[in-house]
Amino acid sequence: MSSSSPASVPAPITGTAPATVSLCAREPRVPADRLVAEMVPPPRFDSVRFGTYIPDPNQPSQSEAVRVLEDFAGGLGEAPGAATGRRGFFGLGRGRAPKAPAGPRGVYLDGGYGVGKTHLLASLWHATPAEPSRKAFGTFVELTNLVGALGFQQTVQTLSGHRLLCIDEFELDDPGDTVLVSSLLARLVEAGVALAATSNTLPGKLGEGRFAAADFLREIQGLSAHFRALRIDGEDYRHRGLPEAPAPYSDEQVTRAARVTEGASLDDFPALLDHLARVHPSRYGALTDGLTAVCLTGVRPVPDQSTALRLVVLADRLYDREVPVLASGLPFDRLFSEEMLKGGYRKKYFRAISRLTALARDAGRLVDTP
Repeated sequence: MSSSSPASVPAPITGTAPATVSLCAREPRVPADRLVAEMVPPPRFDSVRFGTYIPDPNQPSQSEAVRVLEDFAGGLGEAPGAATGRRGFFGLGRGRAPKAPAGPRGVYLDGGYGVGKTHLLASLWHATPAEPSRKAFGTFVELTNLVGALGFQQTVQTLSGHRLLCIDEFELDDPGDTVLVSSLLARLVEAGVALAATSNTLPGKLGEGRFAAADFLREIQGLSAHFRALRIDGEDYRHRGLPEAPAPYSDEQVTRAARVTEGASLDDFPALLDHLARVHPSRYGALTDGLTAVCLTGVRPVPDQSTALRLVVLADRLYDREVPVLASGLPFDRLFSEEMLKGGYRKKYFRAISRLTALARDAGRLVDTP
């Protein structure tokens, strides 16, 4: 399990109320160079290390994962092509581009929600002996957004000089993304870049309910050659020994908390869902810049799958940045319909519920209760 503790929640401020922020009023523009510069572990995982990961004694796969990853990090001491003479990392200069080592060039952490996979992935990033500019860490969605911003060839060139690429929440949701990422990783492995990834995908459920299974299996078999797969078992540490999801507050409590808390936003939940449709998901991180809390009134079930997937991305960005979420309306475990929770994207929805519930617990201290 992960031992990273939640960030301290900002205390309510008494006295003159600060100006209320609205996410719906924000339309961030994010340059491509910021997308690259921000490919580092998120604030929630700034200080995690292998030594701060506490394996569950009842789950030996967790201890085994730590051992394998520590060994993997120790083997990344030499830069790609270090023994081949001086040349540019993009294949420029004298001689040919460095050849990748034989055998798997990556590790793939597969497990359920909240077993500490991101903690371990970030620990690997921190432990790898390379400058931060030579290591990249991002979610699968952020990686595909980077390709969209830079173009495929420029992304290959930008990342080929890296020692390590870490991909969190590896998700192959459609044939286009499958082929795109498969091709990108193949090119990076050829350049000598080490790979590491996490996934919530359940065994035997890859691609189910999304597209032709034969197409998916053909692509995942090509990807799997790049990775040593590590299964991590365990229960969700975010809920282990903790109370159930907190009941929603009243509109009045949420509104007051937003108005007296420095840096908090306040939005009507349906209006926010509409606004997310007008902002590209690659900008959701920038959408939350500077926030100390997100306050939402009128939470209700999301109306369709496209809206639900956008909400999942926002939940990930809020969780990464440790932004507490205070809400009225329905509890977060009723956001998604039964049909959604049984469909092909269910792992995303369960992750969002888990993370929003954790952030809702963090937000409890924002409310003055009798």
